Amino acid sequence: MNILSLEQELKGNAYPGRGIILGRTPDGTKAVAAYFIMGRSGNSRNRVFVEEGEGIRTQAFDPAKLEDPSLIIYAPVRVLGSETIVTNGDQTDTVYDGRKEGMTFEEALRSREFEPDAPNYTPRISGILRVKEGKYSYALSILKTVMGNPEDCGRYTFSFENPIPGQGRFIHTYMQDGNPLPSFEGEPKPVQVVDDIDELTQLIWSSLNEENKVSLFVRYIEIATGKYETRIINKNQ
Repeated sequence: MNILSLEQELKGNAYPGRGIILGRTPDGTKAVAAYFIMGRSGNSRNRVFVEEGEGIRTQAFDPAKLEDPSLIIYAPVRVLGSETIVTNGDQTDTVYDGRKEGMTFEEALRSREFEPDAPNYTPRISGILRVKEGKYSYALSILKTVMGNPEDCGRYTFSFENPIPGQGRFIHTYMQDGNPLPSFEGEPKPVQVVDDIDELTQLIWSSLNEENKVSLFVRYIEIATGKYETRIINKNQ
């Protein structure tokens, strides 16, 4: 499998939905995490990312226009010790609580499935990064219908024990725009990442569809020390 251009993957898809990119910088020194959200409805577009503790939360940009908060207001990023959890829904809390109780990433997600938003049945995508004592690994998960059938939930986890410098993995909720929206297929895509956090932030943001993009979070974590820096961009200012 060839390493793909993240810029081309994003520019060539008007609606990947929500996306997670995890990886390692080319110089090998930093873990990379990025999460973006998009929206087609006014309710989905009426959001911003705000910092909360070491993580972030979505909130309504204009509270008066908030309709149904159930699937759009959540904490996409939370930190538990040496682990950073990134997801596209309130399963962030499920993974956080499960890990506190000693469950594995996969075990914690056993209690969840795809979102109940028929006819799309949006997949739940989740990631976890572990940076401890100079070592780094990560995993990505997707919970989705089996061939569009909501009677069956497919559960797929992809683990990367020694991430390759310069490479990230990209998973998103939808293959493309549509009605209903077709769920992501296959393993997370190998994509190029860069050493500079601002360069990656601008690359992602400028490549997302202008009409549909809503918010972006990017974090680089020093593997040797665990120190991190974060960038957040909101279309609504």
